[in-house]
Amino acid sequence: MKKRYKIFLLILILTLALVGAFFIYASDYYKADKLAIAGLNNEKFITVDKNLTILTPEKPSETALIFYPGAKVEAIAYLPILEKLRKNGITCILVKMPFNMAIFNQKAADKVFDKLPNIKNWYIGGHSMGGAMASSYAANNKEKVEGLILLGAYIYGELSPEDAITIYGTFNSNLEKNIDYTENVIIIDGGNHAQFGNYGKQKGDPDATISSEEQQNIAVEAILEFIKTRDSK
Repeated sequence: MKKRYKIFLLILILTLALVGAFFIYASDYYKADKLAIAGLNNEKFITVDKNLTILTPEKPSETALIFYPGAKVEAIAYLPILEKLRKNGITCILVKMPFNMAIFNQKAADKVFDKLPNIKNWYIGGHSMGGAMASSYAANNKEKVEGLILLGAYIYGELSPEDAITIYGTFNSNLEKNIDYTENVIIIDGGNHAQFGNYGKQKGDPDATISSEEQQNIAVEAILEFIKTRDSK
């Protein structure tokens, strides 16, 4: 009996230690900068519905992008790049993930579609791990989405490159070993990994030689062209 109690106590201690270590790890995340936080003040075009931040264009839109943030990045850090898309007529739905990690809610998009019944053309995308989870979702739900948008990420799952656009910077070239396709690949000269979002420098990420706004503008232009081509089919 005493031996069983000791085993139980050991398991309990190890479990608590692992849970504690996870919460310490998850609580240390990249926070949105002042520009991103200020984006929440745009109450005319931005609404928050639980874990969703919805950016609505001035004119009614039939095209929308569901966006998954990068791992351990505060979701609103992506408001600046999504605001650029919103101004170009794309409804954007930014998903706040549990513990700021999309791996814990890969199917988050399932709860988005019914909220915007007027949308006809749905896209999904994300940055880094968010891109990987969005790619997996797109691969498993081809009938729901028109295309996939990847920032600092690559296609993950059974999906044709013609159904996706892959965008990354020259200082994020470590992705290339995982990219065995050339279709719809945009490489931003001088861009790095972190500058698709507004959360400052990321550990291990080289300094970019262009500004975050320049990097995001190039990405937005490529995304708009990709969506335009897909929607016209």
